[in-house]
Amino acid sequence: MDFEKKVFDRKAKIGIVGLGYVGLPLAVEFAKLDFYVIGIEQNPKRKEMINRGTNYISDVSAEELRSVVEQGRLKAADDYSLLKEVDAICICVPTPLDKNKQPDISYVKSVTQNISKILRKGQLVVLESTTYPGTTEEIVLSKLESSGLEIGKDFFLAFSPERVDPGNKNFKTKDIPKVIGGVTPRCGELAKLLYSQIISKIYLVSSPRVAEMEKLLENVFRSVNIALVNEMAILCRKMDIDVWEVIEAAKTKPYGFMPFYPGPGIGGHCIPLDPFYLSWRAKEFDLTTRFIELAGEINDRMPEYVVQLVQDGLNQNCKSLKGSNILVLGAAYKKDIDDWRESPSLKIIEILEKKGAIVNYNDPFIAEVKIAGKMHSSLALDNTILKESDCVVIATNHTQY
Repeated sequence: MDFEKKVFDRKAKIGIVGLGYVGLPLAVEFAKLDFYVIGIEQNPKRKEMINRGTNYISDVSAEELRSVVEQGRLKAADDYSLLKEVDAICICVPTPLDKNKQPDISYVKSVTQNISKILRKGQLVVLESTTYPGTTEEIVLSKLESSGLEIGKDFFLAFSPERVDPGNKNFKTKDIPKVIGGVTPRCGELAKLLYSQIISKIYLVSSPRVAEMEKLLENVFRSVNIALVNEMAILCRKMDIDVWEVIEAAKTKPYGFMPFYPGPGIGGHCIPLDPFYLSWRAKEFDLTTRFIELAGEINDRMPEYVVQLVQDGLNQNCKSLKGSNILVLGAAYKKDIDDWRESPSLKIIEILEKKGAIVNYNDPFIAEVKIAGKMHSSLALDNTILKESDCVVIATNHTQY
């Protein structure tokens, strides 16, 4: 039975490598439609939880996960050899930055190397991890071709960037249009066929490089505009102007303006990282993305700016930052989620502690978190802790606050 018929008949088996914020929602969506899904997950705790039908991602319905596991349509394992039996493999692994803010695609390389050892004729491989333009064709393709199979004939490869927005109740995996770029036209067609089973709108582009660049454009756009409004907020404060009122007034223009809002910095798995992926790649072409890099610098400095505001406020009340009790509300990087990746709240806490402040935090979604090698536990938010605090910083706009 060929790939297309298997997909139409829901007989295709799908492998998802990485069952985190991207991979698990994707796996559940396919499993809900009667596809058999094997999830490759190296975290033993996560693997065991999935096989028990226990959820650990807030954007995934616990009931739906339990149902597909109990019906035998979703299984988690750590053995790559199991991917021999699947028809399509979706790679959903992290692409972080290293300590020098350089792209770290070691997870992608490792996974691709493992797949190349078991790759067989007829399989489709799709990379979803955000990365710099050229990764799919220069890194992934070259490793897969080491299997001796021919691209576009024996196996198929595409890039389709994840567009997960943790905590967004209006847009889930199945609701967000999917951009796909195949290495060959046939690769794109097969990837489109697969994803169209769970996603209503597919946008096919001419190559993986276009899809890779498109993803970076999405997030660089946000980074640059957030940096702009953060700088506006700093300026407005100096000029004694309410920046929020300014933004609300600007929003009345029916064209040419899109509102962005100031904050303590940027967090999450995309916006803080993606501009660095693009600027790093640009340097390989002897180009400097000054505007993009400046935006990153402005956003990176916002936690320090928040700490300066705390210090100024304490000084106005004849208090020193050193030895003061500071309560930080919110450890997550955005409202009403349990994700603290790259959260500016953690950077604020770290800077405050380095300056000698006594810092506690509260977050209704995050019970504990490690900051600079030290574990912190969320304290109950009550009148006692509020009275004992010299300053309260609302770092995340959780509904509870």
